[in-house]
Amino acid sequence: QVQLVESGGGLVQPGGSLRLSCAASGFTLDYYNIGWFRQAPGKEREGVACISGSGSGERTTYADSVKGRFTTSRGNAKNTVYLQMNSLKPEDTAVYYCATGLTYHGGSYCLAGFGMDYWGKGTLVTVSS
Repeated sequence: QVQLVESGGGLVQPGGSLRLSCAASGFTLDYYNIGWFRQAPGKEREGVACISGSGSGERTTYADSVKGRFTTSRGNAKNTVYLQMNSLKPEDTAVYYCATGLTYHGGSYCLAGFGMDYWGKGTLVTVSS
């Protein structure tokens, strides 16, 4: 069974940084598309960042709300993807999820969750006021 586990969440002050990790079990993550999503209390799920698989050029896409502050990348280990979050704001507070799938039809579709077949359980990021 495909499993994804997020880690790296915690409490951080505004302007600080965190790095989230998404680790896969049961498959080689390098071949898959990876999306990062978040959901804050009382709000809809928001696509944050996507990176396409090795067969799709490893293209990255970011939501306007995080562009220039967040970066997603693949580690040397083929089962790990990172989300580096800099210049954090209180409105970034949310549970962050990683998700994966084999179908990729562009960054906008990825940020909408299209093609994301497997999801992690999330990690909480809290940015103080």
